[in-house]
Amino acid sequence: MKDFFRNKRIGVLMGGWSSERKISLLSGRNILASLKRQGYDVVSIDMNRDLASIIAKKKVDVVFNILHGKPGEDGTVQGMLDLLGVPYTGSGLLASAIAMNKIMTKRILLREGILTPHFFVIEEWMEIDEAVQQAIKTVGFPLFMKPAEEGSSVGARILTDEEEMRELFLEERKTFGTFFVEQHIDGMILTCGVLNSGKDAYALPTLELVPKNKFYDYEAKYTKGMTEFIIPARLSKNVIKHIELMAVETHRIIGCSGFSRVDYVVKDNEIPYVLEINTIPGMTEISDLPAEAGKIGMSYDELVMEILKSSIPRFLST
Repeated sequence: MKDFFRNKRIGVLMGGWSSERKISLLSGRNILASLKRQGYDVVSIDMNRDLASIIAKKKVDVVFNILHGKPGEDGTVQGMLDLLGVPYTGSGLLASAIAMNKIMTKRILLREGILTPHFFVIEEWMEIDEAVQQAIKTVGFPLFMKPAEEGSSVGARILTDEEEMRELFLEERKTFGTFFVEQHIDGMILTCGVLNSGKDAYALPTLELVPKNKFYDYEAKYTKGMTEFIIPARLSKNVIKHIELMAVETHRIIGCSGFSRVDYVVKDNEIPYVLEINTIPGMTEISDLPAEAGKIGMSYDELVMEILKSSIPRFLST
């Protein structure tokens, strides 16, 4: 498989303009260094709206997509690369678009029998006072407020007071448009990475996250020392097995390829609820996916190659 890429130029797509630009650059630089270390012809691409020209100018044969957030994780870049006939890593247009929208993901998972916290959607056309009352009635306190299409816990916060909700709802709508609130389940926070695709998809060891902050927010995710990683999670073997099977099933239901990460909260150490699925997980020094891979003896370089090989089917179809 390594020989497949020896005569090909790999473009690592990173950066962009989303709220996750900084993390994307960190992930991308690590991947760039890994591929150089392994002797590949590799160039960096900082995403801008002239992507097609950049790919042509740099003579890129395959794109390693590590562009967190929009437009790299919502299907936009995937559609563009499909039109250009340029193979790329990870999930395709449809799976990316679905997974980026947490509301759509939750609706699909519920229909497929996958547990996810109860939720209520605040559409852009809704009257705020009515939305506040409906949210309280439907979900109850405490509740978690989240944008529909943001990553890294951007715009997420726990709400416990009706008086502050109206102002915070207005602020969330102004910043993000449609958003939702979901039941805040007090339990263990976990994440489980999945590699490969279809029948070959498999779960990495489940990682327990113990943040120093109230929840696993942006600071806890990307500040060294702010979250303790525990692998394997402090749960029974049966519960862990169930979580890992759910992760693979979620990966397949959404239609993901190559790699993903499924986030959970576990109630009473027994009942796992899927919070969301990420189609382009972080690849920084303190990211979850490399830590999980390391637990099974997979080095960072090996993980990068495992992800890179997800582009091969697209070579065969172009």
